[in-house]
Amino acid sequence: MSILSSDVQSALAAQAIELPSWAFGNSGTRFRVFPTPGTPRDPFEKIADAAQVHRYTALAPSVALHIPWDAVDDYAALRRHAEDLGVSLGTINSNTFQDEDYKFGALTHHDERIRRKAIDHHLACIDIMDATGSRDLKIWLAEGSNYPGQNDMRARQDRLHDSLQEIYARLTGDQRLVLEYKFFEPAFYHTDVPDWGTSYVQVAALGERAMVCLDTGHHAPGTNIEFIVMQLLRLGKLGSFDFNSRFYADDDLIVGAADPFQLFRILVEVVRGGGLNNPDVAFMLDQCHNIEDKIPGQIRSVLNVQEMTARALLLDRGALAAAQEANDVLAANAVFMDAFQTDVRPALAQWRESRGLPADPMAAYLASGYAQRIADERVGGTQAGWGA
Repeated sequence: MSILSSDVQSALAAQAIELPSWAFGNSGTRFRVFPTPGTPRDPFEKIADAAQVHRYTALAPSVALHIPWDAVDDYAALRRHAEDLGVSLGTINSNTFQDEDYKFGALTHHDERIRRKAIDHHLACIDIMDATGSRDLKIWLAEGSNYPGQNDMRARQDRLHDSLQEIYARLTGDQRLVLEYKFFEPAFYHTDVPDWGTSYVQVAALGERAMVCLDTGHHAPGTNIEFIVMQLLRLGKLGSFDFNSRFYADDDLIVGAADPFQLFRILVEVVRGGGLNNPDVAFMLDQCHNIEDKIPGQIRSVLNVQEMTARALLLDRGALAAAQEANDVLAANAVFMDAFQTDVRPALAQWRESRGLPADPMAAYLASGYAQRIADERVGGTQAGWGA
């Protein structure tokens, strides 16, 4: 008898994790961008690679785009291409961190011309959302200062609010604005959106269709990320996740690689707070595959999330609640650790096979010949973002 009940299986079957288009392109460090055989030459090929992940896992039905990295002449054609491959186009990510004009800020800049340019870029992104059917506009701002006295921090917050307000007013239907935070880098003295509280304050002032994005790598060491997850779910303002893993700062490693227990703890709060398979909470990867192959890296990532979700669903919440109410510290922790230490891999493999999926998606992909085929067909591809 499987350790995965029918309720757990149903929850896992509904799970969806959006893939980032940029994870399939060449990537690297500040010192070197490393080419990979078969690198996509355009956004159409990025989506084709993303569709391979969904084909073998049934976990990744949508692909996020980054503008202008994924700019095309015909977004309707890109949308049809995705649908023909069995996936859809998801979140549209703006980019105001690779233009010379934005050296000292974009949506927060004191120069009205530059601020106008940044706002217009976001309005153009919403036009793309109209064409692709995307719901979410995700904004991450590489804005701040390096030295005390360099900028008026309060004035920058005021300008950020004004800029976001104009962008938010352009949204229609069920479209949402999702504001991501990051506690440092590339600004080192102050960052305009450094934490969940700042993001929350800004989006709360906009309206109900403005939400917070939580990137699991965007926190100081020692931060209790699951507490933030709990609080944002409690407040109804957790719009999306960017899943990755970190040892030091914003490492953008495969999710669960550095601290699988942290990923489990986060997903326990997701389940507890009603965030699992909630259409208002989008799961997405945001990773930078510097040295590993791109498609296998994404397969490994979504499987890691699935595995920790299964463990979180196995948590005996009745026993946990009883121990908590009795103030039995060790019993409560034991219930928690029992779920984390449960090996769900054999049960997941059996369950996949029962759904017509390969028991081992990674092995199935590697045996498919797809990697060799794109290596032979694609020459000179660099499609990525960083360093492209």
